[in-house]
Amino acid sequence: QVQLVESGGGLVQPGGSLRLSCAASGRIFSIYAMGWYRQAPGKQRELVASITSGGSTNFADSVKGRFTISRDNAKNTVYLQMNSLKPEDTAVYYCNANIRPFAATNTQYNYWGQGTQVTVSS
Repeated sequence: QVQLVESGGGLVQPGGSLRLSCAASGRIFSIYAMGWYRQAPGKQRELVASITSGGSTNFADSVKGRFTISRDNAKNTVYLQMNSLKPEDTAVYYCNANIRPFAATNTQYNYWGQGTQVTVSS
């Protein structure tokens, strides 16, 4: 079993910052791409940012220049630093990871965290 546990969400004023964390635990041989998605009420889930095991990153246009993504491979953890937050960033943020549980097979599985609420409001 693999679990992704997010933390760091909350209420912040426009222009403020938050840092989300997502720690993977359980049966893990290696972790490949990790990322953050978000889903606002009435909208589809969208990719916010992703990072490969080698550190290459990708961002949604709406967050470029404001958000950064990083990972600590030793801790199986991915972070999302969110600066200059706007009300339109309000959403439930989900962690996602492609994980290879077993050394004996190359099979990867995709896992989701439970989500953490981010609310940007004055």
